[in-house]
Order: sequence, then structure tokens, then C-alpha cells
Amino acid sequence: MDEEYDVIVLGTGLTECILSGLLSVEGKKVLHMDRNDYYGGDSASLNLTQLYRKFRPDQSPPAELGRDRDYAVDLIPKFIIASGELTKILVHTDVTRYLEFKQIAGSFVYRDGKISKVPSTEMEAVRSPLMGLFEKRRAKKFFEFLQGWKDEDPATHQGIDLDRDSMKTVYEKFGLEPGTQDFIGHAMALYLDDDYITKPARPAYDRIVLYTSSMARYGKSPYIYPLYGLGELPQSFARLSAIYGGTYMLDKHVDEIVTDADGKFVGVRSGQETVKAKQVIGDPSYFGAGKEADGGRLRVVEDGKVVRAICILKHPIPGTEDSDSVQIVIPQNQVNRRNDIYIAMVSSTHNVCAKDVYVAIVSTIVETGRPEQEIAPGLHLLGSIYEKFVTVSPLYTPVSSGEADNIFITRSYDATSHFETVVEDVQDVWKRVIGKDLVLKKREVEAEK
Repeated sequence: MDEEYDVIVLGTGLTECILSGLLSVEGKKVLHMDRNDYYGGDSASLNLTQLYRKFRPDQSPPAELGRDRDYAVDLIPKFIIASGELTKILVHTDVTRYLEFKQIAGSFVYRDGKISKVPSTEMEAVRSPLMGLFEKRRAKKFFEFLQGWKDEDPATHQGIDLDRDSMKTVYEKFGLEPGTQDFIGHAMALYLDDDYITKPARPAYDRIVLYTSSMARYGKSPYIYPLYGLGELPQSFARLSAIYGGTYMLDKHVDEIVTDADGKFVGVRSGQETVKAKQVIGDPSYFGAGKEADGGRLRVVEDGKVVRAICILKHPIPGTEDSDSVQIVIPQNQVNRRNDIYIAMVSSTHNVCAKDVYVAIVSTIVETGRPEQEIAPGLHLLGSIYEKFVTVSPLYTPVSSGEADNIFITRSYDATSHFETVVEDVQDVWKRVIGKDLVLKKREVEAEK
């Protein structure tokens, strides 16, 4: 390990693997290390043995769940939004050649005690129980306004300035009811809370357009998902890195981040060996997440917690038209919370579990001292639960940008239901490491119907 590298990357989570792949393509000499003997870090997909080893170390998986190798259970529930930023990176890097995608069959929203499908066609919209007849007309005008908007043509603005007027102003202009605002803001713009309503409308506009264009791409839902689980994503970017000369070391313990007298990064020590590099990128767990590290230097701070319950079911989720995969959004207003609750479900159609088994993950941002009770409304929608694994994960953010000491730390995976914030973090770290914006080219991605 006495070579010198341009960049050492610690942890093989998706954020880190995208970065090491892109850096290798850019011509950087990259060494990628992980303390685990598998790829994916916090964003791994585990087989049954690994899943039970993690959550029930004293118990072996029940034989009736089937073969170990039929399982790839995601630790973090996220779907890929079809026209989103992650899709652009997958296509730009040609990582799509290592992956197969399948659609998520439906997107649902919880309202007044029951779940309804988020309409994916005009016919579904007309029949949807989410709005009454007059409200449907108002909503139609609202969506026509969004679709017709052109920045350079004031005639399409109807007196609204997206950069100055709040989303509240836009909703009020079209006379939309609170329930409809909930549905648009949470099931389509995918906001976790209601803070967006009082802010300028532009980001919400962008998010709704992203949702509707993703929905239009394949129909059914705006989401696609990789066969064999999300853990395939980091592995595919790791392959990309390796093709361009990146070096990988799994099952390698990281004992120390070595710095010089000025606190600048020098290298990484594992046992007796130290490997040197100009820069280091890594997930918070390698930089004393929660602990004071490196002579009292605090590198990351906790910024909230997420509770996630991985549930194994023997049936589809009731009320979802027997869909083999769904997203269900429970807007916070419906259950007197500040943050939404999400349910993401996949099944054997996606090669992530045995036949007739369904894996649903219920998650939200923790607001009280009793996190599991907070996801009860989501668990309640699942029907009978065969097995449940609950985690409460702190969310860590770095305290400095890394430019001063060449130590660049990524963020923990948040509670959002998609990968847009992961890509924002990739772009942010890239700009700090390389000194210029990440630029991607456009191609198309294939998804099975």
C-alpha cells in the first residue's frame, strides 16, 4: 500500500461509489476502501443471512422464507425517479449496461383514513376519489398553468412570479383546497414537510414538473427500480471505477485518518500500513460520526434521526390493487405530524425476495422519544406483518467544506423517497474536490414495463 493516490474514498455507499466512478473516468487515481466485506455501506442490499446477522444475531432465518440467495433487502428505501438526476448520471456514465430496471407499479397517497392511487393518466384523474368534481376543474387549471409556463413568455405567467411569490400564493390563486395542496406538495413534489409553502414557488414548480415528466415517461408511476435491489447501484459504479483503473479494497479496517501538523490530510492508516493521497472522501462513519475525532476535532454533527422498519409480508399491501410494488405517502397533516411517513414496497418481481413474499419499508424523520410509535400509521396499512426489523439512524452532516484540509465528508442518506438529494451531495462534493461543476451529457435509459 505504499503507492500514492489522487483520492482515497472511504465507504462503498452509493454517494461514494458514484464519486469514485466519476473521478476515475476523469483520470484520477482512486483507491476505494470499505471496512465491510460487502459493497454498499448504509445503502447495501442484504441477503437473508446478512439481514438476520445484522438485526437478530442469535437467530437464523426461518426456513419458510426460502433460499438465502433469493433475497436482496435494501437497508434504505429509495426509488429512482425516472427523469431525475440519478438517471442522468446512470446514462451519462453508461453504468446502465450493468443494471436492469423495472417500473414501480403505483404511487399512492393516504387521505381521510384510506389510500388512493396518485393518478397516472387523465382517465385515472377523472375517476380519482382524491377530489370532488369542482376541485378537479380547479386542479386541471393549476396543472395546465404549470405545463404551459415559459420563463421567457409573460403571457404564461398569469401574474405570478415563481421566484418571488410563495407556493401558498399560487395555490390560493387557483383556489385549491388544503387536501389538494397536501396531495400536490407531498405525493407529487415529494416534500417531507410543509415548510415549502411559504417559500418562493420555483423549487416546488420544478419538483412537480419532474414528477409529471417522470410519470409520462413509462406510465403507472414515476419510479424505476433496479432488479436485485438498490445495492446493485453502488456495485455498478464500482465496476465503472475499476474499468478506469480504480483500486478496491473491501474488509479493510480504517484505523486512522493521518494529517500533518497543519491538520491537512496526508493518508489513511490500516493496521501498520499507511497509504497516502492528496484528498480523501468518505461517509460520516469514517470520520468519528457522533464522536470527537482526531485530537478533539469534531468533523460531523448529528442533524436529526430517521426511523425505518423493514417488514416482510406474505401478501401485497391491502388497498393497492394487488400491486407488486408501490410507494405510499402519508402526508404529515393526515396524522398530525411535522414530517411525512413513507412506505416503499418491492417483491419477487424485482428479484429481491422469494416468490409470494413482499418487502415493505416504513420510514419517517423522528420527532419524539418513541420512534417506532411514530411509524404506527404506516405499519397499520401493511396488514399482517410476518417479520419486522427496526432501525433508528442518526443523520450526519459535515461541519466544514473540506477545502482547507482536503477531507471531504458526504452526508447520511436522508428520509426522502428518491435519490435526488444523494445526487445533490455528489454534485456538491465534486465541486469542492475538483473545483468545477459536474457536467453530464444526455442519453435514454430503458426500463421494463
